[in-house]
Amino acid sequence: MTGAIQQGVAWVFMAVAVAAFVIELWAFLTAIRAPASAYLSAGKQSKTLWAVLTGFSALIGLSSLPVIGSGQRFGGLLTIGAVVVAAVFLASVRPAVATKRRRPPPNRSGGW
Repeated sequence: MTGAIQQGVAWVFMAVAVAAFVIELWAFLTAIRAPASAYLSAGKQSKTLWAVLTGFSALIGLSSLPVIGSGQRFGGLLTIGAVVVAAVFLASVRPAVATKRRRPPPNRSGGW
């Protein structure tokens, strides 16, 4: 029974690690897609800083994924910090930058 519990816990940790990596990768891809001017007009830090921070967090997330069969992973406080960086970007910076990068709607006055 103990082996089954350990295997279940390992699957839960793997699922959490994969979810964290997906969030970190999403933050990185969003950070590099937005124009640099949107960061400045939103009053946030530069695009370069956020691209480096979220890229580094995605690399940490990738390294924290358990290697199949070995059970070894990077883990630790650095992994938690990587998720926090991605979460701060997605919760604070992404909405502010998204409002600045939208184009105004076309003029629909309906005539020549």
